[in-house]
Amino acid sequence: MSINEKQVEFMRTLAAFLGWCFQNGYLVIGAELYRTKDQAEIYKAQGKGILNSIHRLKMAIDLFRYLDGKVTWDPEDYREMGEQWKSMHSDARWGGNFSGRDAVHFSFEHKGRK
Repeated sequence: MSINEKQVEFMRTLAAFLGWCFQNGYLVIGAELYRTKDQAEIYKAQGKGILNSIHRLKMAIDLFRYLDGKVTWDPEDYREMGEQWKSMHSDARWGGNFSGRDAVHFSFEHKGRK
């Protein structure tokens, strides 16, 4: 599968996932579908990201859950969403399962990058 075909598959899966979120009462705010090299370097310098982020390949998005009038950062508030995302495609990865824990991160794995 080419990179563009996989990007299309990511977007198709993301569209279905967003539909599931809203149908199940999960209000979300999207961020960083694409991250520039410059932004990746800034995040790396701040200790908040990696240079080789899958966001650079347009196969990741950060979704912030809006709960009780504010964005929640509690990883448990994202667990059901993460499990649903992972069930939707064999390449789907959820940052809540990463060693660095990033519960707002929803991505596709590509050549070892997630």
